[in-house]
Amino acid sequence: MSVPNKADIDLLVYDFDGVMTDNRVIVDENGKESAIVNRGDGYGVGMIRKAGIPQLILSTEVNPIVAHRAAKLKIPVIHNVPDKAKALKEYCEAENISLSRVLYIGNDLNDYEAMKLVGIVGAPADAEEEILEIADWISTKKGGYGVIRELARLLTQTV
Repeated sequence: MSVPNKADIDLLVYDFDGVMTDNRVIVDENGKESAIVNRGDGYGVGMIRKAGIPQLILSTEVNPIVAHRAAKLKIPVIHNVPDKAKALKEYCEAENISLSRVLYIGNDLNDYEAMKLVGIVGAPADAEEEILEIADWISTKKGGYGVIRELARLLTQTV
C-alpha cells in the first residue's frame, strides 16, 4: 500500500457520502435530510488547498447538502450525476487535467468505474470490498471520521 505523493497529483476528487460522511443520513418527520461531517476533514481540505492541490467533490447525491458543504469548503462540486466516470472525464478534459494525475477517494460501487480511470485510488477503511481491492491507499479512518484529515497530513507532512 503506497502513500500518495503530492508531486503526482493535479486533482484530488472526493465522493461525498461515505468519505466526507459516515454514509448515514438523518431524516426528520418532514422528510428533510441532514448529514454529519467531520470538522477535521474540513480543516484537511484547507491544508490541501494551501498545498496547491485542486479539489473536487463528485457525487450522485441530489440533496443540496452536498453543494452547501462544497460552498463552505470553497471547492467545486459536481453532484446529481448518474455517471461519475463520464462526469470526471468531462471535467478533466475541460480543465486540461490528465486522469493519470488524479487521486480519487471513494467508498462505494458507484465510484468504481471512475476510480478505474485515475492514476491513484484511495478509500476509507470501511469502503466496499471491491473498492478496497483496487485502492492504492486505504485510510486508517472510516468514512466521515477523518479520512481527508489523514490524507492531508500525508500530503503536506504536517501535524
